[in-house]
Amino acid sequence: MSYKDIALGMFRTGILGFGGGPSVIPLIRYEAVIRYKWVGDEEFAEILAIANALPGPIATKMAAYLGYKQRGWMGAFVSICAHILPTSLAIVALLGVLYSFSSSKYVAGMIYAVRPVIVVMLGMMAYEFMSKAWKGLGKGFAIAFALIAALLLTVLDIHPGIVIALYLAYGAFHLKWFQRKAVPDKGASR
Repeated sequence: MSYKDIALGMFRTGILGFGGGPSVIPLIRYEAVIRYKWVGDEEFAEILAIANALPGPIATKMAAYLGYKQRGWMGAFVSICAHILPTSLAIVALLGVLYSFSSSKYVAGMIYAVRPVIVVMLGMMAYEFMSKAWKGLGKGFAIAFALIAALLLTVLDIHPGIVIALYLAYGAFHLKWFQRKAVPDKGASR
């Protein structure tokens, strides 16, 4: 993978993303999984979980990881710069214009019009992840894990990073358990 591809992919995610980190995730997924095939859906889900659990902007952490995976430290640097700099320069340039039109009902209407698009993009990504969980875990486990996550996040108000860490820990335990179960016991054959 060339630095040019990394820069173009992360430039698009940075310049087209609107509304903060969560709204950029589907764009990053498209570039990393579908367009350039840097990672698969499973690895992308793991990257997302880890990036969400760590402090700081999620999109920047994901860009850094993807750049590093492709071209090492310089790839991470190129990826972060391509993701952050265009938006930073654009916001500085447009800030004066926005302030002059901040009381306009048309500008407010444009901002409100973008929100449903973001909701649909996040909903599509959540549906794709849920369908993969449905196939991988089965209907009952997928629904149970979704309900437990909803309970932990909304009712008990546990930080999302802690919930993700709990699910990662369970996944590691579950994987070890199945690996141990798949290897026949040496003492059982006697």
